[in-house]
Amino acid sequence: MSVKKLVFSTLLIFIPISIAAHFLHWDSLAVFITSGLAIIPLAAWIGTATEEITVVVGPSIGGFLNATFGNATELIIAIIALKAGLVDVVKATITGSIISNLLLVVGFAMLLGGLRYREQEFQPIVARVNASAMNLALSAILLPTAVNFITAGAMKEDKLQSLSSAVALILILVYGLMLLFSMRTHTYLYEVGLAEIELAQTENVKATGNAQSQINLWFWIGVLLVVTILVAFESELLVATLEPAISRLGLTKLFTGVILLPVIGNAAEHATAVTVAMKNNMNLSLSVAIGSSLQIALFVAPLLVLIGLAIGQPMDLNFNPFELVAVVVAVLITNSVSSDGRSNWLEGILLLATYTVLGLTFYFYPTV
Repeated sequence: MSVKKLVFSTLLIFIPISIAAHFLHWDSLAVFITSGLAIIPLAAWIGTATEEITVVVGPSIGGFLNATFGNATELIIAIIALKAGLVDVVKATITGSIISNLLLVVGFAMLLGGLRYREQEFQPIVARVNASAMNLALSAILLPTAVNFITAGAMKEDKLQSLSSAVALILILVYGLMLLFSMRTHTYLYEVGLAEIELAQTENVKATGNAQSQINLWFWIGVLLVVTILVAFESELLVATLEPAISRLGLTKLFTGVILLPVIGNAAEHATAVTVAMKNNMNLSLSVAIGSSLQIALFVAPLLVLIGLAIGQPMDLNFNPFELVAVVVAVLITNSVSSDGRSNWLEGILLLATYTVLGLTFYFYPTV
């Protein structure tokens, strides 16, 4: 058993502990910590179930499932926080997820992969396409904030909400077209990454010694559904105790949303990206990390805008200006180091240093 699997298996103990903490009315901080730790292995199981289903249904449908469930944990946490009226926390989680994937995950992948291999290569064309898509998403979520800031808040709430909803629909359309681009019309650009995924799946089948059957498919679909329900339950516990817990810890909602919650929701995905980078699969590593950022910006964020309207908790795309400054910094430096299709350990250090500086700034950012 690998170290990663051992750690995630050990963390499963926090599922019954968090449930007991809730029903036995333990301190809110204890419930918050145990439920947060319980979500980490559950997120890993969502990824495992999706991968197993992909082996049966093939790369096309599997790619769609990966695109759909890639950030399922974060989406569930965000929806529950939105229902609780924690709109600022949800917005901070969106920007924090983009920042952590681009700087923390890619940074660790380049650093640890670069320490093992002098220089690593990946598809520069895919990197440029991803960079262009991220620039579009960044511009789209920046404009509502810019309009509201320039007009000194003169834009009426209903107009800002209408603008945000229209932008959300455009971003979801672009996300759908990107899936069509990567899985249908221009699959040859992603052939290296797909080959690595298929090789890993083939090795997994050989290791088990069994061909995948219909029974296996339904089993993993069942696992996916059960784990998703457990993630929703643990997210309820996490959100319900969030405010008193972070108050006890001396943290702000902004820091919690930007730094803490994305790490909890993305820990399994982060571990996967770093692990494959250490195996010299930088195409797959960047596909996981940057692809996750794109999914947050083009699908999760706009979807939350529409869900907010549906559940009576409207959320617009008017972000804290400093959050967007941090996202701009993350996008610019990541695009800069990935544009040549090569990486080394020093570039990883640069990304991690940027993330650390931003994290410190968010920690000391004054509350209003």
